[in-house]
Amino acid sequence: MMSDVLGITDLGTYVLGTVAIVLLPGPNSLFVLSTAAKRGVGAGYRAAGGVFLGDGVLMFLSAAGVASLLQAYPPLFLVVKYAGAAYLGYVGLTMLRGAWRRWRDRNDPAAPRLIDAAEPTAMRSPFRKALVISLLNPKAILFFISFFIQFVDPNYAWPALSFVLLGLIAQVTSALYLTVLIFAGTFLAAQFRQRRRLAAGATTGVAALFLGFSVKLATASV
Repeated sequence: MMSDVLGITDLGTYVLGTVAIVLLPGPNSLFVLSTAAKRGVGAGYRAAGGVFLGDGVLMFLSAAGVASLLQAYPPLFLVVKYAGAAYLGYVGLTMLRGAWRRWRDRNDPAAPRLIDAAEPTAMRSPFRKALVISLLNPKAILFFISFFIQFVDPNYAWPALSFVLLGLIAQVTSALYLTVLIFAGTFLAAQFRQRRRLAAGATTGVAALFLGFSVKLATASV
């Protein structure tokens, strides 16, 4: 069986658990959806690429024992935690600024419709922003190691192969889910182009969620 050959103790349970976890809303998926809604399919996939890379790095770090290091040195965890919370808060405030611009310019036909004019140029790279959102999430590192470790046979000679397969399954599942969100976002984009007030309201809602993620991360513990 594949689970015996690759040192995975219960592949079916892992797949079901991964699907359930990927479907839980979080800043990564929300950012991809909002990016596709504002800028289209291409930008949505660039944001998804940042999520894939960030998650891949976190999986590698988890397998390498970084999560245990964060648990052993609480001050290091606090630094990463507050940096992540601050960045999520910054993203949320930036979105609020963009929502205000959309509302203020709702009757101006010359105002930009897809990209918020209020957004700084440095923040207009969806790949880079999604990557930072993914990496500055210490809770994700702790989650990966606590979840992955349950399905790796400690007696298997090449545990790295087990982690690679588990990571690949997680990434494929995430890719399928983010693809659905991206194309859902393009539908929303069509609505936003015609309805400035709807766009402003939706952006405000997303910004509020990011600020909530920021507070939740800031109050998280190891």
